Amino acid sequence: MSNYRYRHEVRYYECDRMGVTHHSNYIRIMEEARIDWMDRLGYGFEKMEAEGIVSPVVSLECKYRQPTTFKDVIEVEIKVLDMSELKLSFGYTMFCGGRTVFTASSTHCFLEKNRPVKLSGRFPELYKAITACMSED
Repeated sequence: MSNYRYRHEVRYYECDRMGVTHHSNYIRIMEEARIDWMDRLGYGFEKMEAEGIVSPVVSLECKYRQPTTFKDVIEVEIKVLDMSELKLSFGYTMFCGGRTVFTASSTHCFLEKNRPVKLSGRFPELYKAITACMSED
């Protein structure tokens, strides 16, 4: 999974009046990439939510480096930065045409009935799979 990149083509409605991808859409692309990454890991959000677990964003940090425009293809490299019993942090690097256009990180917790849940106890297979991805990098 360490060499995989999620691909997103910028749509017309994602651009502002200047023809540049609106800044809010990068957050959406991060989410698309994260959901795709979890699905490829074999334990997507759909499965977790069906079992009563949600994973809200706790923190977010991003840097806009270069603009993108309509029809540009953005490739997202996603990796696990840190993981604890209760939280998971991802790093994102977005590329377009060989240049870095955006970098970010997000941290998520896991909740069941609005209470923190330990990922290793509730989903040990997922915890092991994420740990294995961390050792790939």
